[in-house]
Amino acid sequence: MKDLPITEARDELTSLPDQLHRTHETVTVTRRGKPVLAILPWEEYEALVETLDIMADEELMASLRQGIKEVQQGKVIPWERAKRKLGL
Repeated sequence: MKDLPITEARDELTSLPDQLHRTHETVTVTRRGKPVLAILPWEEYEALVETLDIMADEELMASLRQGIKEVQQGKVIPWERAKRKLGL
């Protein structure tokens, strides 16, 4: 993560999309040394929002926890058998 004072961020704003696309880095914009903004590539923002949406869905999270528990207990179907059942 790169820290950037707000005055420098303003000067670099038009070049940041290309920089972040190449590095997949997040920029912390600071004012008087304290973080005030985060700048990140759009794809990472979308992934973050999607993750938060999933985590906010109690039913979905319960299913995920149950699935993880079943995997840990060895209650799995081999991939080849699952493909055959699905007709793949």
